[in-house]
Amino acid sequence: MMKTVMSIVGARPQFVKAAPLSRTLRTRFREILVHTGQHYDDNMSAVFFKDMGIPEPDFELGIGSGTHALQTGLMLEAIERLLVREKPDCTLVYGDTNSTLAGALASVKLQVPLAHVEAGLRSYNREMPEEINRVLTDHCADFLFCPTDTAVQNLRKEGIEKGVFRTGDVMVDAARLFGELSESRSVILKRLGLRKRAYVLCTIHRPSNTDERPALQSLLDALAQSGETVVFPLHPRTRKRMQDFGLLAGIEAHRDIRLTDPVSYLDMISLERNARLICTDSGGVQKEAYVYRVPCITLRNETEWIETVEDGWNILTGLDSGRILDALRHFHPDHETRSRFGDGTASRTICDLLAEELDA
Repeated sequence: MMKTVMSIVGARPQFVKAAPLSRTLRTRFREILVHTGQHYDDNMSAVFFKDMGIPEPDFELGIGSGTHALQTGLMLEAIERLLVREKPDCTLVYGDTNSTLAGALASVKLQVPLAHVEAGLRSYNREMPEEINRVLTDHCADFLFCPTDTAVQNLRKEGIEKGVFRTGDVMVDAARLFGELSESRSVILKRLGLRKRAYVLCTIHRPSNTDERPALQSLLDALAQSGETVVFPLHPRTRKRMQDFGLLAGIEAHRDIRLTDPVSYLDMISLERNARLICTDSGGVQKEAYVYRVPCITLRNETEWIETVEDGWNILTGLDSGRILDALRHFHPDHETRSRFGDGTASRTICDLLAEELDA
């Protein structure tokens, strides 16, 4: 009888990660896809699922935003009800969101085997909610699918060795799949009048970077002084904070900085692939930049993707305007990246391991 895997996701980036793995899982398992609704995204319409070949969720919990405690508690209650009713053979969670933690806690309490994709990542910054989520999830998981050797070593330091597998990164699978798709379907470069390798792409969304005026001011000062053409899709939180701090009008008037609304995933991939350089505080964008061989300036003081820094394609500046400006002017890696995140077969490896472990 075919085994059942319940996959729990909570935001658009997790659907992107789930896309290549879901395709592979559904050749061997019955998959139940659950969207908690942790992040509402206007770009996650029916067209998003259809155009990208992503299965639409079987269950949408519609939890929405709220405090960490409220959000996690509501998701925990709803996921528990689904687990009791559907009785899956395994729960599968991704990354480090509150949805991930809720799925992990509900599963371990009901003794449903738990698989964690992107296990073993550590920024070692306990002020980040994501760090707490990923640590707790790893200590609940039965099957820990690590994207890199560093992730395996991180778990070993915490005494976790059983059920740990180095699988490569599903984001490499997704980046290759959707990179090709973006080239054929996205017209954003033409719409914005951009030339390839002639602009900087900037994204920022983390509360620690957007909720204080000096931090945002520092970034905007560096961008304005750089002389670069900057494409800056604004996260709703970032736009609101710019308005609150009186910074929006000034940056909108700058001739070299092009503020846009959030863009679709395929448009974002096209912007990433064709940029001269990327500035971001997003973990996913850091890794996509590495896969696409685009230099990346990370607007944080630490990263869970340390391999990108070790290979010289990512530099950490925090939100220090001097360091950002220096990197914008002088950071030009000219060597090849290494295959630190696998060869694009992580989905197949994870599926094979799950089939073997659940049949054991």
